[in-house]
Amino acid sequence: MLTVDILEKTFSDVFFDAYKTQLVGGFDEPFYLAHGADGIAQIQYRYDYLSSALHEISHWCVAGAKRRQIDDYGYWYAEDGRTLEQQVQFEHVEIVPQAYECLFHWSSGLPFEVSVDNLSLAEYDASPFKQAVQDHVGKLLNYALPIRVAQFSSALYKITGIEQMPLKEFLRECYENNCR
Repeated sequence: MLTVDILEKTFSDVFFDAYKTQLVGGFDEPFYLAHGADGIAQIQYRYDYLSSALHEISHWCVAGAKRRQIDDYGYWYAEDGRTLEQQVQFEHVEIVPQAYECLFHWSSGLPFEVSVDNLSLAEYDASPFKQAVQDHVGKLLNYALPIRVAQFSSALYKITGIEQMPLKEFLRECYENNCR
């Protein structure tokens, strides 16, 4: 069973030498610290929530070298309570990270649900956003996965012991079972 300790160790095993970045839980809010006092970057996630960690790793995988030099990647973020216009902006930038997060969940043997991260829009229909994330997952599976996404998905797939077939085939099967 995947735990946050195993997840943090796996992230370190896969990425620390090349990127000098650690995955660290226990925070009230997620945050990316580009350079700590020791020169090591931190992906900070909420408390001990696996989904929070996987989501924050997905943002790290989206961020290019320049963005990884900036705290919180220099991204715009508005907390829960966004207006409809802000929600649309939020969803536009969340499609790719949530698609990566979906692959990480599936590689770990975990279910995935998109997050609109906004409880203030009670009657909000998130189905177009969910479809956009699913569509992006489908596109990713038709091509080579981005390098860091492929590396981490592969590591998760191996450590969880669900390795039944080649990873890409397994992810396509998950896609068929979950998105069609």
